[in-house]
Amino acid sequence: MTKTIQHAVVIGGSSGIGLATARKLLGPGMKVTITGRNEEKLKSAWKSLGGAAEKAAFDASKPDEVTRFFERLGPFDHLVLAASGGKGLGPFPTLDLSDIGSGVEEKVRPQLSCLQAALPTLNKAGSVTFISAVSAQLATPGVAGIAAINGMLLTVVPILALELKPLRVNVVAPGVIDTPWWDFLAEEQKQTIFADYAGKTPVGRVGQAEDVGDAIAFLVSNGFMTGQVLTCDGGLRFAA
Repeated sequence: MTKTIQHAVVIGGSSGIGLATARKLLGPGMKVTITGRNEEKLKSAWKSLGGAAEKAAFDASKPDEVTRFFERLGPFDHLVLAASGGKGLGPFPTLDLSDIGSGVEEKVRPQLSCLQAALPTLNKAGSVTFISAVSAQLATPGVAGIAAINGMLLTVVPILALELKPLRVNVVAPGVIDTPWWDFLAEEQKQTIFADYAGKTPVGRVGQAEDVGDAIAFLVSNGFMTGQVLTCDGGLRFAA
């Protein structure tokens, strides 16, 4: 009997958590397509996967490009939404509240837009995995803005799990993960922050993209998981 090959699409799969997820999913039983808006970065990611994945360059924040991508793609089985953003950090008294709106445009709306455009061709026996962040679960000064942004994704998932059933809808909430997301900081500053968080985190380290990729791969493969928030933070939310 010929084994059915499934197809997973990773939006934002050109680096960090998205790329690590593509690497975890790619195999004899799973075809993977990675997307990103930077063609050179996407090509580099594709090469790192041995050229075994498919790739498509488009901007997930532009609805017309999103629509064209999914119309060309055709039927597929799993959608991983790794579109990210970095707006909303900083103490609340001086926080530029327009950053919250910008953060929604960078992260929340692209993830929702991709899911909406994918629904006509996404296998109803498949899955959707959003990527939020543990900031939405922490009572930590300085994260009110980014927590508001990421909290939207945590809130919407159980609703979508019911509304879109039997399609499975889940969300992963990563903690502090060593990815290019932190490249806005100087290397010395970044390592100081990582050391601080490693000291607060029960497992004694910050996360790697592969840690989160494992969590996402679990949600993709487990047909009995839906409407769930899977927090992958090394226990940070209990200690921060």
